[in-house]
Amino acid sequence: MSDKEFMQEAIELSVNNVKSRKGGPFGAVVVKDGKIIARAANSVTLTNDPTAHAEVNAIREACRVLNTFQLTGCEIYTSCEPCPMCLGAIYWARPDRVFYANTKKDAAEINFDDDFIYQEIAKPLNERNMKFIQLSREEALVAFDEWKKKSDKIEY
Repeated sequence: MSDKEFMQEAIELSVNNVKSRKGGPFGAVVVKDGKIIARAANSVTLTNDPTAHAEVNAIREACRVLNTFQLTGCEIYTSCEPCPMCLGAIYWARPDRVFYANTKKDAAEINFDDDFIYQEIAKPLNERNMKFIQLSREEALVAFDEWKKKSDKIEY
């Protein structure tokens, strides 16, 4: 299959998702060695899970299929430019390339606007609209110290 055909699969997932009323108009596929290994649509409202975006769902499935936590050697095809959460998940998953169809501006025009998140990220913690309060740092550092000392850890 070609890049365009893989993208068409992601787009069809997004269209079918709207028609089936299972979630938002977003679909994604993960490809490895020229084959689709994972397909997913947005299922936020279906599962009551705000993280169940198409890209995150597809990454989770691809990692399960490949039995790994990284998607090196894979491509992601998504029906829309990834939101900040999905962008973070994509970077952590480390695919080789990401293809997208609709833009974040297109998404904003149908009330999927993530610009406020980008604005919030750029602000210092004490200026954000949501309050972030540090608590129990010393106690939490124990886990970090243990990780630092661990000789058999799997780096990621």
